[in-house]
Amino acid sequence: MDLPFDGAISQYYEHDAPEPVREAIAEGKKKDILAPDYPYDQWMKKSDYEDRMKELQVELVKLQRWIEASGQRIVVVFEGRDTAGKSGAIKRVRENLNPRGAHIVALPKPTDRERTQWYFQRYIAHMPAAGEIALMDRSWYNRGVVEKVFGFCTDDERRHFFDQLPGFEQALVDDGINLIKLWFNVGRAEQLRRMLARESHPLKQWKLSSIDVKGLAKWDDYTLAIGETFARSDFGFAPWTIIRGDDKYRARIGAVQRILGAFDYDRKDAETVGTPDPSIIGGVDLWPGHAR
Repeated sequence: MDLPFDGAISQYYEHDAPEPVREAIAEGKKKDILAPDYPYDQWMKKSDYEDRMKELQVELVKLQRWIEASGQRIVVVFEGRDTAGKSGAIKRVRENLNPRGAHIVALPKPTDRERTQWYFQRYIAHMPAAGEIALMDRSWYNRGVVEKVFGFCTDDERRHFFDQLPGFEQALVDDGINLIKLWFNVGRAEQLRRMLARESHPLKQWKLSSIDVKGLAKWDDYTLAIGETFARSDFGFAPWTIIRGDDKYRARIGAVQRILGAFDYDRKDAETVGTPDPSIIGGVDLWPGHAR
């Protein structure tokens, strides 16, 4: 089987990855957690996850009915490192909701025309109307992280972005939009293991891009850019929620709990929603220890 990008991910694993990363991947079993500072040794049992997610998805349906009836507008930003589980979490949030009122926003790279517009302009058109929820698969935070790491923006453009960011998000919130920002993190060894799995799977190779491949060697650059972004964008009116995604099951549950916990919707079963695991989901204080 031909591998995408001429097997660049396998080559990185064999020749360029740090030795501790290679050892962790070689020694780890399929459901073992590879990050040494993760609070669990293995993934959550699948049957327990499926039972728990089913309960939470019933609550999501209740939430959407309340959103529609009350005219709420909700934006959930899904950001994070490559392979950290953003898309899988979005799928689980969205799969039992009415698609007319729950939209996934996944914008391609800007067109030549969009590059000449105000940076935030192309995102505004995708803000929800009354009774809708927008699930953003990446967002305006591309400028804070990816564009910085790969030099797709100048330092002045990035500074301008951070200068305008508080006003932009404050305007959304002041206009009545409920803004939830989720950042999915993942350890370096687990990220590479997932990249290798995608490279060798014919039905998942489409998930890989040249940016993903080149980004493997830019772990430290990403870490620095992410930390800078949190320092400039963790607002009291729009805080970040960090989700440790080494176990995708626990991460998805935590993401749904965070969304449900933000609203007092009709017929809410607070006991079913529960409290997110604080070792898996929390504020930006979860970032530094997991970045090492």
